[in-house]
Amino acid sequence: MQETNIRVIPSAHAIVGIAARGVPLLWTSGWDSTFQLLRLLLKHRLPVTPYYLEDPTRASTATERRSIQRITDALHERYPETRVLLRPLRVFRVADLARDPEVSDALREVRSRVYIGSQYEWLALFCRQHGLDGIELSVHVDDKVQALLADRVESFETVGGYRSHRLDPRDAGGAEYTLFRHFGFPLFQIDKRAMAREAAEAGWDAIMDMTWFCHRPINGKPCGACAPCVYTIEEGLAWRVPRSRRMLSFLYRKLALPLKPPLRAALAQVRRR
Repeated sequence: MQETNIRVIPSAHAIVGIAARGVPLLWTSGWDSTFQLLRLLLKHRLPVTPYYLEDPTRASTATERRSIQRITDALHERYPETRVLLRPLRVFRVADLARDPEVSDALREVRSRVYIGSQYEWLALFCRQHGLDGIELSVHVDDKVQALLADRVESFETVGGYRSHRLDPRDAGGAEYTLFRHFGFPLFQIDKRAMAREAAEAGWDAIMDMTWFCHRPINGKPCGACAPCVYTIEEGLAWRVPRSRRMLSFLYRKLALPLKPPLRAALAQVRRR
């Protein structure tokens, strides 16, 4: 990735806009998006408008919503200024998104080279449908999407005064640009371990411990085998998965997970016939 020194001088109008609308942030109650939420609220003292896309087909949806409420309550209690800075959660339904062939084709084209989750299709659809640009997506180092976009982004200074990344307009027309042009990537150069260190130094540990990541919880605990659980373990936060599930996860990652790419390729060939 080639770093560029782009500096945005915030106008009075832009600053007023941030104060009125808040920094738009996709917040799932997960580790990464919660870390960025805390940075915005407690480090940069900026108002935040959080967005949540509800997918009722996912087993973790109710747990995520409860985690968001727990974190919100804890912030209000420990940091009273967040009662004003943290705007009400804006919830939208994935089922209400209108399909767009251009976005579907872009996801298909990217997946022909590297597998990424279907959520990136509906996140792009959501931004298009609601006219959102610059909403923050917590892509980070060790993330598949970060590797995918590493040579396609430019850095810039946000109106709020902190550094972020976005798709380089020179990449317009490509599949990656179609899927990710609406987003800002404020965590593009930090990994989960560094987030953990910064959170500990700032005294945010208790709130970060309230975050949620598993898509298929078992008896209220992380399953150890879904994609977020696997990524959590592989990216240095294995302690967040119960020890017994870590053992099952090890077997899953060594025996079952390597079979997935060949199966996906075979299915893709069947669909093309």
